[in-house]
Amino acid sequence: MRSKTSFALDIMERLEAVNGIAEISHQFDPMEELVSCILSQHTSDANSFPAFDKLREHYDDWQAVVDGGEGELAKVVRSAGLANQKSKSIIKCLKKIKERTGRYSIDFLREMPLAEARKWLTDLPGIGPKTASIVLCFRFGMDAIPVDTHVYRVAWRIGFIKEGIGETKAHDALEKIVPKGHAFRFHTDLIEHGRSICKAPLPRCEHCFVSEFCRWYKKGGPEKRREELMRARKKRA
Repeated sequence: MRSKTSFALDIMERLEAVNGIAEISHQFDPMEELVSCILSQHTSDANSFPAFDKLREHYDDWQAVVDGGEGELAKVVRSAGLANQKSKSIIKCLKKIKERTGRYSIDFLREMPLAEARKWLTDLPGIGPKTASIVLCFRFGMDAIPVDTHVYRVAWRIGFIKEGIGETKAHDALEKIVPKGHAFRFHTDLIEHGRSICKAPLPRCEHCFVSEFCRWYKKGGPEKRREELMRARKKRA
């Protein structure tokens, strides 16, 4: 029986044979990535990236963001949505970093073991496992796997993790099986597949190029899901 690591690599190679190998499209420093991730919570890149560009244009440095206060920042990043909440999280996060390190920098995390670096980040206000993993994976090249809704859904459907494990535990579970040095590729492969083929609530299994390996597909998951949707429609009718 092949290992889960070998299985993960096989799936990655099949997905990349169709979609290609993704590359990081934006070049932020670690602090920029952290703040950008806070802005991206509960919204799309199409909303969060322009908001972050406005933030960088409006402020000279991170101290200016803190000095300007939550109200001013909320106006600047309004297009990201939930601006009041996000501005509060950003300023609290910046203050905590300055308090813990004496400056606005997290570059030192690259010298830490993955688990220790993630713990340092998730101790910050408003920073959860996904945001921490994005920073560690994208900016420091660590083997952290950001688990968003697409990664989580595709991972349990294919059979990398158990359904219902939850996104928080999924980070650790997936990091144990993904080949070293392939975290970013795995993350982007599953996101692309989740957006284009393995959709919620109903995937396009007829167009899937890994369905023969998919645990959920083999167990009749798509058919059961169609029946559930049909019953729900009849109830609403």
